[in-house]
Amino acid sequence: MRDRYGPWALVAGASEGIGAAFATALSDKGLDVVLVARRPEPLAALAGRLPGRTVTVTADLSTVDGVEAVFAATAGLDVGLVVHNAAYSPIGGFTVLDPAETTRALDLNCRSLLLMARHYLPPMAARGRGGFVVMSSLAGQQGSPGIAAYAATKAFGAVLAEGLWGELRASGVDVLTCVAGAVSTPGLGRTMPKRAPGTVAPDEVVEAALAALGRRPRTVPGSLMRVSSALMSRLLPRRAAIGAMARASRDLAGPPAASPPASPGPV
Repeated sequence: MRDRYGPWALVAGASEGIGAAFATALSDKGLDVVLVARRPEPLAALAGRLPGRTVTVTADLSTVDGVEAVFAATAGLDVGLVVHNAAYSPIGGFTVLDPAETTRALDLNCRSLLLMARHYLPPMAARGRGGFVVMSSLAGQQGSPGIAAYAATKAFGAVLAEGLWGELRASGVDVLTCVAGAVSTPGLGRTMPKRAPGTVAPDEVVEAALAALGRRPRTVPGSLMRVSSALMSRLLPRRAAIGAMARASRDLAGPPAASPPASPGPV
């Protein structure tokens, strides 16, 4: 892993859940890790548990200044692997959400991804090695009422990653979209107290992503989630797939005219 993707890996959204699991796995595999998130305390605690060298960057990636802060902090580092896990999911009916919430989702989930890919991928391609992992979601495979803007941003990330996989594979750079379903993260626990069928642990997501990196453009962690992905994207009529997502997210969205509940927020 260090020869192929080292010496430094950058994990955006590293404070908890999937991001923290990525950081732990990569550090255990011998990579030094740059940890990026908004909250300094969880980053410092995570850095203290990792065996290798770490750099922590407290930054809000929904802002251009936050992204630029990450670039400045890694200017002297040879970053060979980037995991874009940072995301924001505004929950509720689209017409009643504060527009600032949906704009933030666009900025964090899409703009920061574009900026980071454009910054880190060219040097990787020039030296003929590296990797870039984009965390996506099964919600982005079809319209998802109640989380419509979030689902749209996740569709953007998945399609971008697949296109970059096709462009960069000949240069020695591996790009992967990891399309996760329900994952037992603290953020999901704050919004959905009932565990969904097929829910996987963050470590399972990371194991699936690292196993697929360099082998294919896309992976779906968890056997039940792979079945669900195939059913929703290939077998069900589009109308039925959207209806299934509406039922699944009904607890998140609430009544159509209701004020939206608090979002789990970015990590």
